[in-house]
Amino acid sequence: MPGWLTAEMLTRLRSGPWFASLSPALAEALLDAAYLKRLQGGETLFMRGAPADGLYAVLEGSLRISGMTVDGKEAILSIVEAPQWLGEIALFDGMPRTHDVVAEAPSRLLHVPRLALEALLAREPVWWRDMGRLMAMKVRLAFIGMEDLSLYPAEVRLARRLLLLVQSSVMDPSGRPPVLPLSQTQLGMMLSLSRQTTNQILQGLQQQGILQVAYGRIEVRDLSRLAEVAELDGMDRGLMAQVLPGNPEYQAKP
Repeated sequence: MPGWLTAEMLTRLRSGPWFASLSPALAEALLDAAYLKRLQGGETLFMRGAPADGLYAVLEGSLRISGMTVDGKEAILSIVEAPQWLGEIALFDGMPRTHDVVAEAPSRLLHVPRLALEALLAREPVWWRDMGRLMAMKVRLAFIGMEDLSLYPAEVRLARRLLLLVQSSVMDPSGRPPVLPLSQTQLGMMLSLSRQTTNQILQGLQQQGILQVAYGRIEVRDLSRLAEVAELDGMDRGLMAQVLPGNPEYQAKP
């Protein structure tokens, strides 16, 4: 295990379902091949069209995954926090990066370089299945997002996205309410909602005591009631429990 990887970082990685499910041999091999990468807020990790350079895991901070048109209009796909992994798509097809990834805040990342990763997989081809599972988790979540866009009104879609973001991040061990480092504008861009519509929904949820909205942050004060607004069914809860880390408080309810 590399000397820069602290016990706290390792615990954070193991809180994610994908890394926690790996065999000890694969987990150790990934860590042994990894380097620490630091980014300042606003610094780019990679841009769309860049050559693939390996696999990353967020240890601290957060990353914004987005795409941009030639006239500068940005669409935010997600805000990624610890202990999420990214960069696996290019591992399979060998093609350039699909989106821009920029640090939202000072961040520390675990980076497994492409050549080292390919050497590991050539040595133990059975480990490809684990890489496939990582990508399959992302595909499932992408399908959920597409379905939400087609089936649900704006308030339900917003609540479902907030739950996904909460569940994707490391929960505070003290039990304090989860805080998303996310602005209203960014949340609206993820859902193709205007700032006005996004603000109206958030203010309504805040008045109900479900959220507390501040500049650049959204605090989720009542996960159970947010799940009610999101209209999660049993299948939704089960899927989120399996593919995402975080607080299972609202997942066990029928």
